[in-house]
Amino acid sequence: MTIRENRATSPARAPGTSALQVPADRAPERTERAAEAVRLTDVSKVYRTGRAELVALDGVSLTVCDGEFVCIIGASGCGKSTLLSLVAGLDKPTAGRVDTGGRRVGLMFQEPALFPWLTAGRNVELALRARGVPKAARQAQVAELLDTVRLRGFADRRPHELSGGMRQRVALARALAQDADVLLMDEPFGALDAMTRDLLHDELERICAGRTLTVLFVTHAVREAARLADRTIVLSSRPGRVIGEYAAPRGPRRMDSPEVAQLAGALTDRLREEMGRHGN
Repeated sequence: MTIRENRATSPARAPGTSALQVPADRAPERTERAAEAVRLTDVSKVYRTGRAELVALDGVSLTVCDGEFVCIIGASGCGKSTLLSLVAGLDKPTAGRVDTGGRRVGLMFQEPALFPWLTAGRNVELALRARGVPKAARQAQVAELLDTVRLRGFADRRPHELSGGMRQRVALARALAQDADVLLMDEPFGALDAMTRDLLHDELERICAGRTLTVLFVTHAVREAARLADRTIVLSSRPGRVIGEYAAPRGPRRMDSPEVAQLAGALTDRLREEMGRHGN
């Protein structure tokens, strides 16, 4: 586990220096020549209502490379979801620049947000129709996408006939139907029980590896970040600034593995320190 931290409040360590190092053979495998899929440069977002201002993000700079899985964590209200909205193009930064290099961007929310009157297959098909996929080709692609998320045989089921985990699989299939290069995920498993969440972690890992997806994943669960991410970015309390970058050790990880526990502990300590500094 390699950790880089920015501590503006501590003169003992300059921003960006290493707080903890591990042997090189356990450092995360990074492809230095990988293209940048997402770049945020000095991004700030200010919401204004009359004379009142709320600074959600302040000078955030961040890059995510093709095929990389990056988690964003931080206290509630620190601008995590705002950051995803800016990358998705749903909002514009007040200052700075967001660049995805023309890549297609898909978005998945905490709630499945499925249309209850449509079947699972029809919900997935909506994304294909939005892309202009011909009707003759849509049925086969829907079947393939549902098979990808291990829902073969459930195309004709409506959302109320599916479990919470199955509904999230449908939402994931719909996100994949957007044929996105970059998948933005805003706490997609937050409402699920621990066992279902762990199973979906495995599925997401498998799908990302097979499709070489770039993922920017927001979560409140530090162990989830430690389990999934190649890198975890820590944001300060509002306004959100990047105050730490934690790279996971190389190799497969399980939720109960010592490496995940160690990294989750470091993330928790950093968040507690930041929240304590702000009195949260």
